[in-house]
Amino acid sequence: MGVMSFLLPSGLSPEARSELERCSIAGGPDNMPTPTELTFASGQMRTRRGIDESGWLVAPWPVDGVGHVMGTTATLMERSRPYNLLVELARGKINQMRCQASDWRMGGLQISPELQQTIHAATLTFGRAVTSASGGSPTVQETKQAQDALEQGYRAAQQLVDAYIEQVFSIRQQRVPKLDTTLGCRLTPHPDGSVPAVLQTGAVPFVQAFNSVSLPFFWCDIEAEEGTYNWEAYDALLAWAQDQQLEVSAGPLVDFSSVLLPAWLWLWERDVPSMASFMCKFVEAAVRRYRGQIRRWQLSAGSNCANVLGLGEEELLGLTYRLADTARQVDPSLELVIGISQPWGEYMAAQDWTHSPFIFADTLIRSGISNLAALDLEIVMGAQPRGSYCRDVLEVSRLLDLYALLGVPLRVTLGYPALGGTDASADPELRIDAGRWRDGFTMQTQADWASAFGALTLCKPFVQAVQWCHLSDAQSHQFPHAGLLDARDQPRPAFERLRRLREEHLH
Repeated sequence: MGVMSFLLPSGLSPEARSELERCSIAGGPDNMPTPTELTFASGQMRTRRGIDESGWLVAPWPVDGVGHVMGTTATLMERSRPYNLLVELARGKINQMRCQASDWRMGGLQISPELQQTIHAATLTFGRAVTSASGGSPTVQETKQAQDALEQGYRAAQQLVDAYIEQVFSIRQQRVPKLDTTLGCRLTPHPDGSVPAVLQTGAVPFVQAFNSVSLPFFWCDIEAEEGTYNWEAYDALLAWAQDQQLEVSAGPLVDFSSVLLPAWLWLWERDVPSMASFMCKFVEAAVRRYRGQIRRWQLSAGSNCANVLGLGEEELLGLTYRLADTARQVDPSLELVIGISQPWGEYMAAQDWTHSPFIFADTLIRSGISNLAALDLEIVMGAQPRGSYCRDVLEVSRLLDLYALLGVPLRVTLGYPALGGTDASADPELRIDAGRWRDGFTMQTQADWASAFGALTLCKPFVQAVQWCHLSDAQSHQFPHAGLLDARDQPRPAFERLRRLREEHLH
């Protein structure tokens, strides 16, 4: 069995100690975690998994100015002598940052003398930390040196990504002053089925911030009773979007979240043929009704990590393929999108899965789905179990580059909470408990997050579209407190940040 141990800093805060229970060992070509058993005793954390090979630790840790974020060590071999946790996290971040800087420099990135000095200083600080480590329980001084190295590594990574974003935008916009990438937001109807008043009155300048719109088509609302469809609310939203001359996409049609599936479907739990029939009928009905009006459909979301209706991995794969085949038979000209949730594969740390999210996507692509226009990566941080633990911009950049290797354009769904605590209008199974970015969950931090991660995703040439997870917290929604408008339909600062991004870079 694969065993590694890590020396923990003395005086560990209760929060940091509790968060370490989310650690796992990752590896393989897709960088995904594996089920990991953790034991804490005598100032050490012991990891154990059923694979005898090297890997790297994925661990959450507080970093000043960055937040409580998930980081990684460099590759570690199994050995009896324990590793120093903080030293290895610092080694991992600085190695990641230096390697990325080298790769981007080879691709033409210009690294300023100031950035080069920042990288050099972080490397020197790490050198002092690693050479001063005694090998026993870390002293206060050793812990401080390692923490300083880690923080400098993250700061250098942020500056590196900032330089990358600025130069990529500049190069792309020399050819085309305004990019064709779409920036959109998911819209849901008002509870009475009408278009939300803030859109009808223009109180919120939606068309200034976004050049596209996504209509999620919640199955649980449209077919609340088996065989009876209620499309009127979505007809109204579609008519409004067409009047605004916005590019329209729709879906996900089948979101594999228990709260977004029709209640009556649970009567058929474990009856895969019947469930497949119901799902395909709904997809067929939606695509047929809006044929000629909507060409791009996201068919599914969460099917790579779902734990609903007694469905197994192979059954979820098969259902996702059948949904695509059904839509194609109705209209062969459609552009189809498959959603991937938790793209870092955090759910794999708790139990055995045959397919990581990356392999799940690769398997669908290799299965020959016709008209597959894109994969949608759901990068919604801070919420669990559906969302992802908070990470820095370099981790997100590397994730996007990984999925780009599949050779299919990417679409990205972004989201970050503006408040902590419970949200009565959100999915009751989701809670805000997956790290924090910078200052935590405030409107200003949400705005900074939207600006940083929005710019990164929009600058990537292989990213076809970026959308925010939902517009307003005043309507029923999935992710808690993540709306660009608050529960009174008042714009949060993140809305203005996205408007600026669109104005600066997009049609």
